[in-house]
Amino acid sequence: MKMSKLFVQTLREYPSDAEVISHKLLVRAGYIRKLTSGVYNYLPLMWRVLKKIENIVREEMDNAGAQELLMPFVQPKELWEESGRWDVYGKELMRLRDRHNREMCLGPTHEEIITAIARDGLKSYKQLPVNLYQIQSKFRDEVRPRFGLLRGREFIMKDAYSFDMSQEGLEKEYENMAKAYTRIFKRCGLNTKMVQSDSGAIGGSVSHEFMVITDTDAGENDVFYCDGCDYSANSNHAVSALPDADVAGKWEKAEIIDTPNTHSIEELSEFLNIPSSLIVKALLYIVDKKPVLALIRADKQVEETKLMNAVGGSDIRIATAGEIEEMMGENGFEAEKGFIGPQGLKKYGEYEVTVVADETVKNMKNFVIGINQKDKHGVGYNWGGDVELPEIVTDIRLVEAGEFCPECGKPLKVTRGIEVGNIFQLGTKYSKPMNAVYLDQNGKTQPYIMGCYGIGISRTAAAAVEAHYDDHGIKWPLAIAPYHAIVIPVSTKDEQQMKVANDIYETLKKHGAEVVIDDRDERAGVKFKDADLIGFPYQIIVGKSIAEGNVEFKNRAADEKTAMKPEEAAEMVITAINNIKK
Repeated sequence: MKMSKLFVQTLREYPSDAEVISHKLLVRAGYIRKLTSGVYNYLPLMWRVLKKIENIVREEMDNAGAQELLMPFVQPKELWEESGRWDVYGKELMRLRDRHNREMCLGPTHEEIITAIARDGLKSYKQLPVNLYQIQSKFRDEVRPRFGLLRGREFIMKDAYSFDMSQEGLEKEYENMAKAYTRIFKRCGLNTKMVQSDSGAIGGSVSHEFMVITDTDAGENDVFYCDGCDYSANSNHAVSALPDADVAGKWEKAEIIDTPNTHSIEELSEFLNIPSSLIVKALLYIVDKKPVLALIRADKQVEETKLMNAVGGSDIRIATAGEIEEMMGENGFEAEKGFIGPQGLKKYGEYEVTVVADETVKNMKNFVIGINQKDKHGVGYNWGGDVELPEIVTDIRLVEAGEFCPECGKPLKVTRGIEVGNIFQLGTKYSKPMNAVYLDQNGKTQPYIMGCYGIGISRTAAAAVEAHYDDHGIKWPLAIAPYHAIVIPVSTKDEQQMKVANDIYETLKKHGAEVVIDDRDERAGVKFKDADLIGFPYQIIVGKSIAEGNVEFKNRAADEKTAMKPEEAAEMVITAINNIKK
């Protein structure tokens, strides 16, 4: 490909609406252009990257025994009603009507469609197990799309679904997919961790995410991991053992005392001259419009996804000060934020108040707690006699770095991660409600035991940029770079430079290299900047040193330049691309 013919327009400045480096560089280097909020055009360079990622995914999925198909992007309401998700999925589901007034949605995921396909086509145990996958565009109407391709509304995804006869079979395929994913991301040049995760709207009992480890602002989740063993989990699933803390107060009896103007844990702790580990903190949340009061040891924080899952919700937010006052009034109290507690809270509006306690509060004794009276707290309280321990006691705590690994006891570390893949053990979450069954060896109907396995194709490309860049531009891993190399004649007016550059260009093409020659009549500085910005893994620069028989060979990843013969430079590229094909 000649640079003069390549459809690419690089920009001198980063786009004003870009927040993370992948978004900035992919726009500036001419890979993507925004169409509307959260929706992007994939320009030729980007499409080459995406197709390479797709091909790696296809090869590994096919080698793992999966079969490719393609499902519709538009999905009928009826199937979503069968699974029970039409009314609960949330506003991210883009709903629409056709000309016959039939309700549809743009597919954010394809569990319902694939289950219907299996229901129609897998009738006997003799046809199982099966793993079917597709590479397809998805649409989720994110309330605040940001980070370019990392959190867009429209995106490209590989999703696979397995159908087994038993939990044992599912677990075997789950492990098979985990190994395939490890190979896929390694081939894409990405360092990933497989971490325990929350299943979210997809559902299922067990799930893991594949996270690209990065220190950039694009990291979506904290990933907690242990150097002493293989434990790793994202923040909404991580658990830990806590260091020793003071959880037994010195009060001899339970009493109510004045605590004026102590609206925060810090103010209350300072006023009573006690560590915050002696205080039971109460936080009011609204989960699916219903009030949920969370109780936790005050030196710890609530992890909202864990709390939401504890009550079976799909949407969560912290209550406003006004909502707290309204609830207090409805229950006959005049308290405000900072003084609330579980006693006497029965309802808020049409809903009963659900109280959830974190496991950290179980062993607390003679503690401090809000009693729903302004400027007053209860001290010396104990569970059972002074205040009832809620029926729901579970882990709703946000883990912190330095707490101890639940498996080996060593301190946990934390880093930031970008999710590029996920795997779920769905079980019968979709097959049972949709009556997707097969006949077993005894002629009895049984629901499929299902698994779900997703890879964000466009997210993987963006994550690769987040992991591989410098101040000058992108450093694409060779396997997914749009082109392997660029040949840059410093002066197109120099006949010798152009002859050598064209010879190298033709040699590389002959040996299967994907190569660009920068034949533009531009200043050398412009060519060099564009080559670095676009991120060609190898640059062969033909300049004045050709008079001595040398060219400059630049390895973009290492940012190193070496003088060598033209044929040596070509051989370096050919050897490198042959290695990635092995």
